[in-house]
Amino acid sequence: MESDTFVSKLARSIPPSGIRRFFDIAATMEDVISLGIGEPDFDTPAPIVEAGVAALRNGGTHYTSNSGLIELRQAIAAHVKKLYGLSYDPVQEVLVTVGVSEALYVAMAALLDPGDEIIFAEPCFVAYEPAAVMAHATPVSIPTTPETEFQLTAEMIEAAITPKTKALFLASPNNPTGAVINRERLSAIAALAEKHNLVVISDEIYDRLVYGVEHVCFASLPGMRRRTIVLQGFSKAYAMTGWRVGYVVGPESLLAEMRKLHQYLIMSAPTVSQWAALRALEVGEPFVQEMHARYERRRRLVVDSLNAMGLACIEPHGAFYAFPNIQSTGLDDNKFAERLLQEERVAVVPGRAFGPSGAGFVRMSYATAYEKLEIALERIAGFVQRIR
Repeated sequence: MESDTFVSKLARSIPPSGIRRFFDIAATMEDVISLGIGEPDFDTPAPIVEAGVAALRNGGTHYTSNSGLIELRQAIAAHVKKLYGLSYDPVQEVLVTVGVSEALYVAMAALLDPGDEIIFAEPCFVAYEPAAVMAHATPVSIPTTPETEFQLTAEMIEAAITPKTKALFLASPNNPTGAVINRERLSAIAALAEKHNLVVISDEIYDRLVYGVEHVCFASLPGMRRRTIVLQGFSKAYAMTGWRVGYVVGPESLLAEMRKLHQYLIMSAPTVSQWAALRALEVGEPFVQEMHARYERRRRLVVDSLNAMGLACIEPHGAFYAFPNIQSTGLDDNKFAERLLQEERVAVVPGRAFGPSGAGFVRMSYATAYEKLEIALERIAGFVQRIR
């Protein structure tokens, strides 16, 4: 009997991540410098690790509340209040999740009905469209370009709105482009959300990794708190990817529905990770600032080097990615990434992995050591010069 007989149409309709293929190939090769993985190369700071170890030793191995440790939720509420002036009830309006990945799906599943349309910008993180499909909603992508610095605008959104549009998904700072939507554009988007009565899901996981610009929490804009779910977590700023702990803040009426789905899917986020996350909020700020400074130095090296070798790269103001245009090489993004890996042992991700509008670009992560970046950039420059 064919195995496809047992596989759902939903599962078959979702393609595998376009990121993984190049990592799998690179894993079989020697001397590869990977600029592909969207993960800090820093280890989790020692005090945070020690908090996790202490939790294990002290019996912190049982379920917590479905919503998460109350101590952590209180700290999250205080953290959001300090950064953005937003007040959330830690009991009813904060939910601790298994990273932002779970939060993303639970938010869409709780807010969207079959046939509802959700608008999002592209290029975008690979999970956004599949999450909407798994929630039986209809994803509607809006291509962005270097002409708007890959920022979404209210005019773009309004042109995509139909009677079926229910939600708007924002990701600022953006993966893979590094774009940070400025306050003026976000304010215009907020007015549009009010006008069309849209619920907004805002992925702000990279909020602490912005460079030379302001990060605006969308829920902090006038009138937006009541219609916005903010997705957040510890993976990027605190170098805690493997701990798998994120969180959501939003109005009680929306969080209550998300909590039900979270309860049946997950029960509660890993307890040890929650204690470590609490410690991150207590003592992690100096480590965040140190990592930020090092990312900034790497960002400058990568962007300046790419532009110097003729790979036009819009200034990425957030996250830890550059998204250069490689069309001047005469190769498409898939072929560029394949040949760069095979010939120069440098792994990057083709832009089309992040949606059709990413074609002609590649994503390069600068979440790797400065010295390795220097070597990788030398290899890329030699490759570009040779193929032109």
